[in-house]
Amino acid sequence: MTPRRVFALPRQQSLFLPAVLNPFVQEVKLAKADIIKCVFRGIFLVPIRAIFLTLVLMVTWPVAVITTFMHPLKGAVAPMTGWRRFMCRRVMAFLGRSYYFFMGFRVVVKGQQVSSAEAPILAVAPHSTFFDGIVCIVAGLPSTVSRTENLATPIFGRFVRCLQPVLVSRQDPDSRKNTIMEIDSRAKSGGLWPQILVFPEGTCTNRSCLITFKQGAFVPGVPVQPVVMRYPNRLDTVTWTWQGFSSKTLLLLTLSQLYTNVEIEFLPPVTPTEEEKKTPVLFARTVRNVMAQALGVPVTDHTYEDCRLMISAGELTLPMEAGLVEFTKISQKLDLKWDNVKKELEGFAAVACSCKGGRITIQEFASFLKLPISPALQELFALFDRDGDGTIDFREYVIGVTILCRPANTEEVLRTAFQLFDTDEDQRITHEEFSSMLRSALGVCDLNVSKLFKEIDTDSSEFITFSEFQAFALNHPEYAKLFTTYLELQRYQALQGVESELSSTNHICSEDNQEESISDKKDD
Repeated sequence: MTPRRVFALPRQQSLFLPAVLNPFVQEVKLAKADIIKCVFRGIFLVPIRAIFLTLVLMVTWPVAVITTFMHPLKGAVAPMTGWRRFMCRRVMAFLGRSYYFFMGFRVVVKGQQVSSAEAPILAVAPHSTFFDGIVCIVAGLPSTVSRTENLATPIFGRFVRCLQPVLVSRQDPDSRKNTIMEIDSRAKSGGLWPQILVFPEGTCTNRSCLITFKQGAFVPGVPVQPVVMRYPNRLDTVTWTWQGFSSKTLLLLTLSQLYTNVEIEFLPPVTPTEEEKKTPVLFARTVRNVMAQALGVPVTDHTYEDCRLMISAGELTLPMEAGLVEFTKISQKLDLKWDNVKKELEGFAAVACSCKGGRITIQEFASFLKLPISPALQELFALFDRDGDGTIDFREYVIGVTILCRPANTEEVLRTAFQLFDTDEDQRITHEEFSSMLRSALGVCDLNVSKLFKEIDTDSSEFITFSEFQAFALNHPEYAKLFTTYLELQRYQALQGVESELSSTNHICSEDNQEESISDKKDD
């Protein structure tokens, strides 16, 4: 029986592609009829709405100034009471509804919002646009989490102060810890503070799925009321993602519609179990699953860090979507930090920057390794190519380098490889030894390895020492896996040869036995 070639590592189900490949892109193709309608309606609606919105702002700003006058934002901050609370929750909320009404929003509210004592935190998803602020108005202007810089924004900064937000500062290294402590303190105030409203996804998506929820809102371990948002419109003019229309374009398109529908649904509060109180990640997943089920969408392990990788991919002249890896899953499964993945992206860009769509074919893979296409290289490529489409994307590259190449990059493997190249055992590899070994291994007679040799021979001494060999391998882990794959193929072919010889021997022996049997019969 011929021995079967078995891959060293089976595919892991947990690392398969997500249900939604890119939740950060929104491609809205406007038909000519839609463009014409937007233009003609916009000519009349935009100026009229702009006038009414300006009037609402002119009334809202002095109300906000009076409400927050002489009320501290930092230090020993206390929740608003008395007339301030009335001005905020009644007057400001009414003006907020008027603002969205004049923008053309028609709001449908489902479910029942519970009190701060029953659920101190409101978790809103999916977060897909700057128009999502309407949920704050509907919820009665609860507190939010906001950057300190937002308070300095003309006009709108004063509105933010009315919410008594939990402030986050980029300059403060302890900001994240302080933010979580403040959320925890307010959430456990027994209803003294208004509810805290958070968008746990932390960035805008196209509403096709729910991405990873950040843990901050779930650290206190108190009941959370999920709130889901929908925009059931024929023409999507609100979705604001990393790839899509600009904010100005979306604003003009939205103001040019007769109306824009939005549904806000308050789901029943979710109370954490004892285990979820100790592990906020589990609580966040539970709440996300409840919301995903209500919305009828899948969940993925994308997060804001994927957006940062998208930006980095663009800076490296790759398509932005090439940086998407489902960072939460990849970082946990492969024990990688963001900086590690960013470094791998730079390595991937060195190979893929000339490829269309940011995907590597076997030709580019061989060119990058400065080697011809051989059985060993084809098998290594197949190990990287997890979905078998004949190309390697960045996600497959990261998984391949981390799972396949780096574990093979041990000192034992490197010393074995070095010894195979060093045929005269003088502890150095000459150009002739290097090219001779590669010609033999790859089965190519006229192989030119001068570029690869010079890249390893960093001191230009015309020979490669083990330290140079090791340093190059550490920076290029693909070669270590290529070498081990070559050894596995050699071992496999040797086993096939041995089995073939045994099969031939057995066949000859059976023929001899058959001849002896026939001769015995003749003698009889």
